[in-house]
Amino acid sequence: MKTSKKNGFMKKISKVVLAFSGGLDTSVILKWLQDTYQCDIVTFTADIGQGEEVEPARAKAKQLGIEEIYIEDLREEFVRDYVFPMFRANTVYEGEYLLGTSIARPLIAKRQIEIANITNADAVSHGATGKGNDQVRFELGYYALQPDICVIAPWREWDLTSREKLLKYAEQHGIPVEMKKKTGSPYSMDANLLHISYEGRMLENPATEPEEAMWRWSVSPENAPDVAEYIQLDFEQGDLVAFDGEKLSPASLLAKLNQLGGKHGIGRLDLVENRYVGMKSRGCYETPGGTVLLRAHRAIESITLDREVAHLKDELMPRYAELIYNGYWWSPERKMLQSMIDATQLCVNGWVRIKLYKGNVIVVGRESKTNSLYTPDISTFEEDKGVYNQEDAAGFIKLNALRLRIAEKNKRMV
Repeated sequence: MKTSKKNGFMKKISKVVLAFSGGLDTSVILKWLQDTYQCDIVTFTADIGQGEEVEPARAKAKQLGIEEIYIEDLREEFVRDYVFPMFRANTVYEGEYLLGTSIARPLIAKRQIEIANITNADAVSHGATGKGNDQVRFELGYYALQPDICVIAPWREWDLTSREKLLKYAEQHGIPVEMKKKTGSPYSMDANLLHISYEGRMLENPATEPEEAMWRWSVSPENAPDVAEYIQLDFEQGDLVAFDGEKLSPASLLAKLNQLGGKHGIGRLDLVENRYVGMKSRGCYETPGGTVLLRAHRAIESITLDREVAHLKDELMPRYAELIYNGYWWSPERKMLQSMIDATQLCVNGWVRIKLYKGNVIVVGRESKTNSLYTPDISTFEEDKGVYNQEDAAGFIKLNALRLRIAEKNKRMV
C-alpha cells in the first residue's frame, strides 16, 4: 500500500474513487492506480449525455477487476442545476466558447466526493493532465466540498508523458482503446449534453483546418437542408421550458435542440483559447443546442429586461464566465453573482420564434404577454397619439451635452 504526502504528512491510501470515463486516459489510470498504490478502486462514471460511453466504462472496469462501480444518470441535474443557471447569464468565455467542458466539472466533483463519503474512500483521482484546466476545476471542487480530501493526479506523478506512451501502456496491459487511428493516437474528446470537444492530433497546428470526419454531432453548413426550419421556444423565469408548445424536461429540451441544431449545421467552433494555467490551446467544439439556446434567451431578455439591468448583466458576464472556466463554481463570488443573475430572470417569461438555416440561428419573433417592456405606442414611427412628447428630447440632449460643451469651451480659451 503506497502512501501519499498531503499537508506535510504521509497518509496511507486504501481506497480511491476514480472519475472514470472509460476512455484512454482513465482506463490507463485505473490500472496504474492498482499497480502503483495497491489499493481498492471505486469507479464513478457520470452519465451527463455522452451516451455510448457509459456501458463500455462498466465493462472496462469489470475487466480490470473493479467491484464497486458507480454509473449514475445525472443528465437532468446537469442541465437543470448547471447548464440552465449558466445560460441565464448568457455566459460566453472569450467571446466564443460556451463552456461545455467547464460546466460539467463541478457536478462530477460534487458526486465524486459524495461517493467517497459513501464508500469510506481515502482519496479521489481524476484523469486531467498537468497542462490543462480540468485539474484545477476538479480539485477546486474537491477541496471546496471536502477540505481534507486526498487527491491523486496521475499526470503529475507518472512518466507516461504522451498519448503515444499511454497507448503503449494500454497495449502492454490489454486495455482496449476506442477510436485508435493507424496514424497515431485518437483525438482527446469530451462529450456531454451541452457539447463535444476535440483536441490533439492535427488540431495542435492552429493553421490546419479540422478534417470533416472529426465532427460527430453536426453536418457541415454546406450539407445542411436547403429549407429553413422554424421552432418556438418558451421561457419561464429565464429557463427554457417548452419546445413548439410541448413542455419537456431540461435534458430532453437540450437534446432536442442538439438534434435540430446539428441537422442544420449549427454550433461548430474552432477556437484558440487562453487556459487558466497560462498557455494557449486550440480546440474544436460542437454546441448546437447551446448555440440556439443562447440566441433565444437573449431575444426574450431583449423585451423583458430593463435597459440598465441588461447592460449590467453584460458587464458582469465575462467575470462570471471566467469563474466557471477557471473552476470556481463553488466559490462565494460565483454564488453571489448567481443570486443577482437569478433575480433578474423573474420577469424573463415568454416565447421566441427561431429560424434554423445552414449554420445560422435567426430570431424572427418574440413575445412576453406578462412582462414585455416593449411599448408599440411609444416606439412607433407613426402617430403616437401624444404619449411621447418629442420636444422633451431637446432638454435631455442639452443636459447630457453640458460637460462636453464646457470642456470644448475651456480648450478654446487656452
